[in-house]
Amino acid sequence: MTSKEIKIAFLEYENLDQLDPRDRQLAHAAIEAMSGAYAPYSGFSVGAAVMFTDGDIVKGSNQENAAYPSGLCAERTALFYASASRPDKQMEALAIAAGQNGNICASPATPCGACRQVMAQYQTKSGRPLRVILIGADKIWRFEKVDDLLPLIFDSI
Repeated sequence: MTSKEIKIAFLEYENLDQLDPRDRQLAHAAIEAMSGAYAPYSGFSVGAAVMFTDGDIVKGSNQENAAYPSGLCAERTALFYASASRPDKQMEALAIAAGQNGNICASPATPCGACRQVMAQYQTKSGRPLRVILIGADKIWRFEKVDDLLPLIFDSI
């Protein structure tokens, strides 16, 4: 038997002003995307924004439904829209912001497991790391690749 350990690395920022200009632009897009959330059941609005390598940005938000499994997270909404509308472009980064009543959560909201796997798949499709920025009011986390949020990505197919 051999003992193994998985470590992740990320940067933590105190506010949006500390981000580089491209990441700041993407973070603002994710925050703006929160306004498009349809969250009548949870009251929890999530916005996500995808930046392509050419700087183009698309946004998505969570969409709830009375038939609960029929809703969709903001991350997947943004990623699916990005892939469907610009299938030949490479994704560079994804930013996510969440909150209630127009207020961003103090700590960053982390993506669910399904969203992490979808993020991993698009990272693989792009053939390059997909940077992930999680936005909270009191701190911002920046991960250089999806693997840092989802070690041991499912890619056996």
